[in-house]
Amino acid sequence: MVHDANQSPTTDLPIDSYLVMGLATCYVRQEGETQEVYLLEPVPSAYLESLLQGIPTSYRAIWGTTLAQAGDLAGRYPRPGADQLAQAIPCADFEQRAAAAARTYQSRPAAADLVPVGTGRCDINYSTEKKRILNGKTAVSAADNVKQHKYTHEVL
Repeated sequence: MVHDANQSPTTDLPIDSYLVMGLATCYVRQEGETQEVYLLEPVPSAYLESLLQGIPTSYRAIWGTTLAQAGDLAGRYPRPGADQLAQAIPCADFEQRAAAAARTYQSRPAAADLVPVGTGRCDINYSTEKKRILNGKTAVSAADNVKQHKYTHEVL
């Protein structure tokens, strides 16, 4: 596939496609300790609307941007400063998730008016009460099984 200068090299979307990025506080377990990490993540349009309605979230801040600018934030160029944004790492599958998020705004263009390109919002309900553990393991036990009535699989 041949891309022109106005297209992202990883997708068929124009590089000026709108999306929202978020700075999330997550946690990683290493050797029994939980360490805080900052993550750059694309925010889909449906979740953006929920964020702005006040649901608790691990996002410290969100901002409107384009695919090209999001790629720059994700590591093509170093980020200046010593704040959380400078320490943030891109989420797993960043480019694919950014393209997917950008598509959600193409199908819901009104959502782009909530956080215009070049603006940010910190007035969201930031909370780490429910910690996002990135490398957590789920242990399944017999106690997790749903108890069924003895007639569940019989024809009465």
